[in-house]
Amino acid sequence: MLTEGERREILEDAERSGHRRAAGLGALKIVQRHRGWVSDETLRETAKLLQMTPDELDSVATFFSLIFRKPVGRHVILVCDSVSCWIMGYDEVREHLKARIGIGLGETTADGRFTMLPIACLGACDRAPAMMVDEELYGNLTPEKIDEILAAYSEDAG
Repeated sequence: MLTEGERREILEDAERSGHRRAAGLGALKIVQRHRGWVSDETLRETAKLLQMTPDELDSVATFFSLIFRKPVGRHVILVCDSVSCWIMGYDEVREHLKARIGIGLGETTADGRFTMLPIACLGACDRAPAMMVDEELYGNLTPEKIDEILAAYSEDAG
């Protein structure tokens, strides 16, 4: 069930959009920021709030790869698998991540800390290979740099 604060934030965003139905992506981002992902229940409630059908809003959610429709870890690692990253060492990055955190693409660690997902492009071809953790972009990756990045996220309290 959406909280009153989430409802208010969604409606404020919809008002800025000029039309409730135009605020679908923004509303999904709001839900995800508060909950980490968008459940079927919150999608239905959000659709109703925006005067959309659940199918209409779900089509928005599934079109955008960064809207998560199932639970993810506290930190989402997006591994760029574009052509530039493939050429510059994607395989080494992916394999090192798999070895370090013990999961493959599309999986979440048992402690719920990390989810690792592929992404078509992070727009960092000049710094390939690249990955993003949460909202932070990292490029020119090496195994040593990956270890430093993971250490910072492993030491957090959340």
